[in-house]
Amino acid sequence: MSVQGKDFTSRVTVADGAWGTELDKLGCPPGYCREEWNISQPDRVRQVAEAYVAAGAQIILTNTFSGNRITLAKHGHGEEVRAFNRAGAEISKQAAAGKALVFGSIGPTGKMVMMGEIGEDELYEVFKEQATALAEGGADALVLETMTELAEVCAAVQAAKGTGLAVAASMTYDSGKDKTSTMMGVTPEQAVEALLAAGADIIGCNCGIGIDNYIQVAAKMRAVTDRPIWVKANAGLPEIEGDKIVYRMTPTEFAQKAQQLVTAGANIVGGCCGTSPEFIAALREAVCR
Repeated sequence: MSVQGKDFTSRVTVADGAWGTELDKLGCPPGYCREEWNISQPDRVRQVAEAYVAAGAQIILTNTFSGNRITLAKHGHGEEVRAFNRAGAEISKQAAAGKALVFGSIGPTGKMVMMGEIGEDELYEVFKEQATALAEGGADALVLETMTELAEVCAAVQAAKGTGLAVAASMTYDSGKDKTSTMMGVTPEQAVEALLAAGADIIGCNCGIGIDNYIQVAAKMRAVTDRPIWVKANAGLPEIEGDKIVYRMTPTEFAQKAQQLVTAGANIVGGCCGTSPEFIAALREAVCR
């Protein structure tokens, strides 16, 4: 399986790290709609993307994680899905400058099918709108990330596949007896089966409780599929220090653990919460020697 000629099964590919915290460092106010910055502060958004490219990321995402109409509506921007997502993809493409692939980021809506808050048909339309805008903006592929409900992510996969782009589907695993199930009780093996049936090209995991846990999850996925496996783990568990959230894991420690991820079967490795360009530079050095 490849994107723009890039084969993800022959060697390890390095993805970027966290976006939200990097935008916050550049002055994005707490609770503000970060996607709005794609229009009002494009240079600052581009700065994040460029920093990851400079660090050696071969895949960068877009500042569109909460760019669906349901989440944007909470900020009063429900009618600006197309504008925010197109701009987000265009910014990352410019920053990539041919040195990295751009995967359009699509996160959850915050509504649960299981609780009767939304139907799968509505989810499909919501994700189709966002995916189409990202494709129009020039995204090379799409990644559905931090998903917890199988019904939602499967609807997202089916909608995203309608763009003709490759789709990575990534859920969060931090629950159950050994912490390798989603909060809804879905195991990695069950997720692989359902997501491949929905049409996903790449299967993965992100966020969660740390890289050690995802070594186990990656191994479970690899045991049941030969498709590329995507892993973007947090830099350990966060701690509260005054009014700040702090992650204690260092870039060097993270990069060393990432080598075990690759051994377990991961093909695409990056970072999630608590990671930064410094983490990605260390990761690139560790896994791409």
